[in-house]
Amino acid sequence: MKFWQVLASFFLAIVVLLYPITAQAASSSSISRAAGNELSGKDFSGQSLVAEEYTTLNLENTNFSNADMRGAVFNGSFLKNSNLHGVDFTDGIAYLSDFKNADLSDGIFTNAMMLRSVFTGVNVTGADFSGAILDRIEVNKLCEKASGVNPITGISTRASLECK
Repeated sequence: MKFWQVLASFFLAIVVLLYPITAQAASSSSISRAAGNELSGKDFSGQSLVAEEYTTLNLENTNFSNADMRGAVFNGSFLKNSNLHGVDFTDGIAYLSDFKNADLSDGIFTNAMMLRSVFTGVNVTGADFSGAILDRIEVNKLCEKASGVNPITGISTRASLECK
């Protein structure tokens, strides 16, 4: 039995050395919906933006209200005063993004990964954060103003944030 294991390992090593598998890497900082384009103040309301990626973009005052953004990514983006009212951001990622004074009311953020993002002055009335992962400090900030029930999921904002 040991002979066959050694032989199989030898064969595998030969195959890997003679036929190397090429690796392709991608940096999230090189991916963007509109690389280098200014998107602040644009209107994307009601659009299907499923799995779109917004990396290091200025999205200040941008309107994403009622957009389908399931699986979308905000990476290092600036969303100050943006309108995300009623957005479906299920399974989305918002990393190192600034949502200062944004409107997230009635939005669905279930299972979203929102680490190292800032939510100062955000309106979360009726938002559903069930299963979302946020920094504890930001959750505490959101809990101070959290109220309402999401009109689609029927989940209380305070319950979804697990406010005390």
